[in-house]
Amino acid sequence: MPNLTVKQVNILAKGRPSKTSDGNGLSFVVPNRGEPYWSLRYSFNGKRREKSLGKFGQLTLAEARGEAETVRAMLREGIDPLSLSSLTKHSGMTFNELFQDMYENKLLKRLKRPDIPKSKYNNNVAKFIGHLKVEQVNAFHIRDILNIITDSGRPTVANDVLDLLNNLFKHAIQLNITLNNPASAFSYKDAGGDELCRERVLTIDEVEQAFSVFRKYSESFTRDNYLACCLLLVLGVRKSELIQAPWHEFDLDNAVWHLPKERTKKNFRAIKIPLPPLAIEWLKELKVRSHGSDYVFPARRKSKKPYMGPDTINSAINSLFGIDKSKKVPPPKRMGDLEHFRVHDLRRTFRSIGSELKFQDDHLERCLNHKISKLDEIYNKHDYFQERDAVHKKICTKLESLL
Repeated sequence: MPNLTVKQVNILAKGRPSKTSDGNGLSFVVPNRGEPYWSLRYSFNGKRREKSLGKFGQLTLAEARGEAETVRAMLREGIDPLSLSSLTKHSGMTFNELFQDMYENKLLKRLKRPDIPKSKYNNNVAKFIGHLKVEQVNAFHIRDILNIITDSGRPTVANDVLDLLNNLFKHAIQLNITLNNPASAFSYKDAGGDELCRERVLTIDEVEQAFSVFRKYSESFTRDNYLACCLLLVLGVRKSELIQAPWHEFDLDNAVWHLPKERTKKNFRAIKIPLPPLAIEWLKELKVRSHGSDYVFPARRKSKKPYMGPDTINSAINSLFGIDKSKKVPPPKRMGDLEHFRVHDLRRTFRSIGSELKFQDDHLERCLNHKISKLDEIYNKHDYFQERDAVHKKICTKLESLL
C-alpha cells in the first residue's frame, strides 16, 4: 500500500535531504543540491536500477504513482526504461520492419536460400506479432507462437522459428532497439525437441513397391515427379540440385552433368556427375517434356520461380500416404503398409545400395559431393570420375527392372 500523503510530500520538499519510500520502489528524494524529485527503483535482468521520473514541481504524488505504474508495465513487457533514452532512429520499429531490415541487410547477402526463413516468418510469425513494436514483444508471445507450431505437428519448423526469433532479437540489439531477447529463455525442449538424424532407407523391395505405386497413380503422381525420383535414386544428388537444374549444365552427348559450385550446398564444390545410359534416356524424355524451357523441370503452374517448386514431390508422395493437411478430407492411403519416406531418403538409399554393392566409401562420399575430411578437401583434388561412373552404372543395373 502507498505510504505517503500529499501533505507529507509538501513537508518533506521543504525539509532536510532525505529519501522517503512510497512503496513498491517509488521514493520521494530531497537531494543535497537541486530540486526534490521522484525516483523508482527496480530490477532488470537481475540488476538493480533506478530511474528518475520527474521533479516535485512537475509531478504530483498521483502523477508520480501513475508514471511508476507505466514503467512497471514496460518491465512486464520485457523493456528496460533506462535503455529507451539511448535508442536510435530505429525506435518504434515494428517486428515486420525488423525482419525486413534483417532480410535485406543479412539474409539476402549471406544465405543461398533466403526465401526459406522468409517463408517461415510470413507463415508462423508475422500474423501474430508482426504489427507489434519490437520492444512490445515478450516471452508470452514467443511461447504462444512455439506452442501453435508444435501443436500442429511441425516440431522441426518450431525449432527453426525459435532460431529465427533469436536471430531477429540479436539483430534488434545490434540496431540498439532493445537490450532484451525474450526468445533466449527458450530452448529446443520448449519448441520441437532435440532433432534426431533421419535414418529412413528404402530396401530394394520397398523401392519396387513405391515406384509401382507411383506408376499406378500417374494421374496424381505426374511423370515429371516420377522421373525426378528415378534420377535422384540413381544419381544420389540433392533434390534442389536436380529440380532447379538448367539444361545448359548437361552435356548429354558426353554423358556428363556439370554442376557448378554456386548450386551446391553451401557453395561447397563444383562437380562433374557421370550420367549412366538409363539416366540419359530419362533426360532425353524430359527434354521433350520441357517444351523448350531453359530448365529440366519447368514450373507447370504460374510461379515466381521458373522451375519445379521445392515441396512438389514431397507433397505428391505424402498424398499417396494419405497425408495432405491442405484438404479437410485426407486422400486415400495408397502405399499399403510401406513406411513413410521423403524425397531426401532416396539419396540415403543410393548411398546404402552403393555400400551393399561393395564400393569404397571415398568413392560413394564423392558421389554425394560430401566433404570427407578437412585435410582431404585441402590436399585431395582427384574427383574419382571413373570410379563414380562405375558406381552409377552398377546401381542403375540393379534398379533398372524396378524403375
